[in-house]
Amino acid sequence: MTAMSSDPGFAGVAEGRPFTVHDLEAMPDDGHRYELIDGVLIVTPAPGWHHQESSGELFVQLRIACTSEFRVLSAPFGVRTSVRNELQPDILVARYVDLTPKNLPIAPVLAVEVLSPSTALNDLNNKKAAYERMGTASYWVVDPDPPGRLTVFELGAAGRYAEVASICGDEKFTAERPFPITVVPARLLDGLHP
Repeated sequence: MTAMSSDPGFAGVAEGRPFTVHDLEAMPDDGHRYELIDGVLIVTPAPGWHHQESSGELFVQLRIACTSEFRVLSAPFGVRTSVRNELQPDILVARYVDLTPKNLPIAPVLAVEVLSPSTALNDLNNKKAAYERMGTASYWVVDPDPPGRLTVFELGAAGRYAEVASICGDEKFTAERPFPITVVPARLLDGLHP
């Protein structure tokens, strides 16, 4: 599947070809997130409060638990593995030595996507498959609808994701990779209450 620009004036993209990371640089700074999977442009609107609350809280928890070998970054920061692929996970964990000032040119060790009504199908299908193909060891999906849910996928020896956990509300998930951390989905939503 390839999306192509039908309007030669759209962001200066030539008509009749897949999008590239070079086209992303011409996209407007309009609050939308622009990503590419195999030359297909994916545009998502700015996220809502539940998304931002859970993403922000998980970012803080990961940052506190992070060891010196790794760095935790939040969107927008590009994972640019080829000229036709650039994703911006809500949160990523990468080895310090792999990061460049502009992007991450290889797979992160952990990618986290927080679901929104407009992104859920893409996060659970296209992005999951893209992270799997690039070799991202761990992929977490957070559903911020109360009481909260965390689904964890780990890359197996065959290079395929297997679901290793799906927890809800006050249940706990303890990860060992990329570093030890315990996450409780309901606690990611505490900021929604006074």
